[in-house]
Amino acid sequence: MKSSFKQVDEEAQARLEIWKYVFGFTPMAVVKCAIELGIADVLESHGGDMTLSQLSAALACSSSVLHRIMRYLTNRRIFKQILSTSQSEIRYVQTPLSRLLISNGESSMAAFILMESSPAMIAPWHKLRASAALTNGTSSAFEGAHGEDIWKYIAENPGHGKLFNDAMACHARLAMSSIVDCYPEVFKGMRSLVNVGGGDGTALSVLVKACPWIRGINLDLPHVVSMAPKCDGIEHVGGNMFELVPKADAAFLMWVLHDWSDDECMEILRKCREAIPDDRGKVIIAEAVVMMDDELGSSEDKYRDVRLALDMVILTHTQKGKERTIKEWEYVLNGSGFTSFTVKRMEAIISVIEAYP
Repeated sequence: MKSSFKQVDEEAQARLEIWKYVFGFTPMAVVKCAIELGIADVLESHGGDMTLSQLSAALACSSSVLHRIMRYLTNRRIFKQILSTSQSEIRYVQTPLSRLLISNGESSMAAFILMESSPAMIAPWHKLRASAALTNGTSSAFEGAHGEDIWKYIAENPGHGKLFNDAMACHARLAMSSIVDCYPEVFKGMRSLVNVGGGDGTALSVLVKACPWIRGINLDLPHVVSMAPKCDGIEHVGGNMFELVPKADAAFLMWVLHDWSDDECMEILRKCREAIPDDRGKVIIAEAVVMMDDELGSSEDKYRDVRLALDMVILTHTQKGKERTIKEWEYVLNGSGFTSFTVKRMEAIISVIEAYP
């Protein structure tokens, strides 16, 4: 009898959960709308506390439509509603989550959401099945949607290129701050560091501000660094990481290697190895490390689902990229000539891998 009740409960739960997938696009779409309307920005500029009529007037949008949008967002605890005791009127206030949607906030994730929810990045998801059906792996879902790989598309479409670079800068700012706070010893005794594939130099700007004794070298493609803002302590270098990495005490790569195949990663890492001193140099990699079921043990990996979702993003948007397990990282690093490495985990989507020649 217990088994029968359990089966009924599981079936009922399944019927409830399937609706999350039926309407799975909704959270991203509504949050994107909130960012584009500027709801969090307006609330913040008004002290973080407004009525519906005040908010709709400030946003110049329909009060009835905004009410329904805010009802959805407060139900998901993105914003919070409180009842004003003096006027018996509902007021909307900020939450830690909504503050991550402020466009120019230090911890903002708005640019990342806008990039991932853009038409160019959504379209490849409709080609994932076709990509999976190709046994030779010659085309990504992104190529199926746009006729070219993501890097060519970004280079040829400046508008999307800005979306992409702003999103990467958004993540770089948060991730580098976390690394500096959690593991400052990673940069101890270092005089110079080259950020390979460093985009507009955001990660390096955070680092040299925290560690002003470090000379930063930002390496990326010429059209990328040409748009990078000047920053004291940072030299922007246009180049190709597959050809040459500038000399430094250490090479740093954040969210670069997951875009490439194992063989391509080895090529990049060999160039990094050539750039650092044999006796005291190292390569620092900030990437996701996917934990397998037998590695979880009794400790809960809060970011596991996020990392696996990121792996699906990389699968959809690149041809050969992937998020790697520890064993897969070991294979890539050993194949690049690194004799040892350590993994430092954080309460974040990324871990810090230090590799030594």
